[in-house]
Amino acid sequence: MLTHLSLKQFAVVTSAELEFGPGLTVISGETGAGKSLLVDALGLISGLRADSGVVRHGAERAELSADFDLTDAGLARDWLRENEMADADAETSCRIRRTVRADGGSRGWINGRPATIAQLAELAGFLVEIHGQHEHQALLSRTSQLALLDAFGRTTPQLALVAEAASRWAALLHERERLIAQGDVTDRVDWLQHQLQELEREDLEPDSLERLTIDHRRFGHATALIDSCETAFNRLGGDEGPSLSRTLQQVRVELGRAAEHEPRLAEVGGMLDMATIQVDEALAALDRIRSDLDIDPDTFEQLERRLGRLHELARKHRLPPHQLLQRREELRDELESLRGAGERLGQLDAGLSSAREAWTDAAAVLTLARRGAASELAMAATLLIDELGMGGGMFDVVLEPTAHDRPDPAGAERVEFMVSANPGQPPRPLRKVASGGELARISLAIEVASLGLDAVPTMIFDEVDTGIGGAVAHVVGQKLRALGATRQVLCVTHLPQVAAQGHSHYRVMKAASDGVTQSEVRALAPKDREEELARMLGGAELTREARAAAKRLLQDVV
Repeated sequence: MLTHLSLKQFAVVTSAELEFGPGLTVISGETGAGKSLLVDALGLISGLRADSGVVRHGAERAELSADFDLTDAGLARDWLRENEMADADAETSCRIRRTVRADGGSRGWINGRPATIAQLAELAGFLVEIHGQHEHQALLSRTSQLALLDAFGRTTPQLALVAEAASRWAALLHERERLIAQGDVTDRVDWLQHQLQELEREDLEPDSLERLTIDHRRFGHATALIDSCETAFNRLGGDEGPSLSRTLQQVRVELGRAAEHEPRLAEVGGMLDMATIQVDEALAALDRIRSDLDIDPDTFEQLERRLGRLHELARKHRLPPHQLLQRREELRDELESLRGAGERLGQLDAGLSSAREAWTDAAAVLTLARRGAASELAMAATLLIDELGMGGGMFDVVLEPTAHDRPDPAGAERVEFMVSANPGQPPRPLRKVASGGELARISLAIEVASLGLDAVPTMIFDEVDTGIGGAVAHVVGQKLRALGATRQVLCVTHLPQVAAQGHSHYRVMKAASDGVTQSEVRALAPKDREEELARMLGGAELTREARAAAKRLLQDVV
């Protein structure tokens, strides 16, 4: 649950530190005092879009942070570990922080680590659920109604199976349509066969291409290579003229005679012996290479023709020669695919039938679960509508089969919320209810009936009680207080009957200091709560009657 909220330079708030506990916390204040700023701050911490307007005039940036107790937030703990943002206290607490600069830029942190706005939203989704004063408008959408019913019925596993089967069917259909769109592939098959035959005539393996290049280069320069070998051989050990081999031998003999008088010359002689051995080995290698070199024009012509064919194929396929092998495999794969197109179409038809059958089975299970949830939601909301001052009213959830001829990932039906606001009136679609007050109360009944079913530990209501009053407001307050027994509930309200039900109470006040307007948030002690309820009951002038009524409201809280 939320334990601490810190606001600095946020809108009209210079600085505020708020502590929260379990149960129902109510937030009140005069119109325009900024009661909803706390909700706005939690919305920004939860990843909502920010702009420079949230920064207090004259400040460089707004700073917001929220501390959460994770004792009852297992999904949040798992998320922190999976995203490597868990610290030593990750099993018990978490801090989300966000700053918004005066130029509109913003940054976020989770447990002191930089985080994207998307990550703030993901984590906050496991911690906070915000219900705004205009949220009931979303219930007019049939898509939202279906999503609410699925949430109420906890049908996520069944819906996932339906969506998976529909996705599989759609993928098979796409592949089938792609094959059919190819039309008659006879010409393409003939062309592929011709291309493959050309490539398969050549040895395209990398080692073969490398040998071909080396042999071609050798034969192309054979004459020059033979001349180089001859010249080097004659200079090292030729029979005519001076050679390095004979020179080394002569020097070795002369130094051998002189070594009788200078022993160190023997070491030089040994070095010359090694040099002579190396020269002799070089001569032998030159002789072998010279013998191996061939100037056979027929062989060279064969190499030329083969290399020419490879370069011609490379130009034809617009590839370097070393990629021809890969191209051959690609053409082979395509040819095999086209040859098996007819067989594949048969497989796809069978797969489509199987996928549709799987979807039908999964959708039937989902439909059964939705029918049960629809009955429970209708019963619960009808009872609440009666309690909210619409005696004899009725709420119903109607499931209608979809007219789609293809598997729908959302299931086999759509939903329509039906309402009869007065006894004897036939039910009408919720989206056609004319009265804004009736719509607000009906929507509140649906929300209260469906709340508290998920694992989100903190629920926030921003003046969802707009448009109601009197005994109905008292019932709303009781429902919110009861919800606070299992969840932490924060409620921004203008109704004293709701505010009296809070386990704790904050008041937002606006004041001018040095010509600058700012809001302050203050926790109310029991006596201060009585005064605030009296203000909410009687307006600016606190009468004895208003104080007495406020005292009775607090005394009536169970």
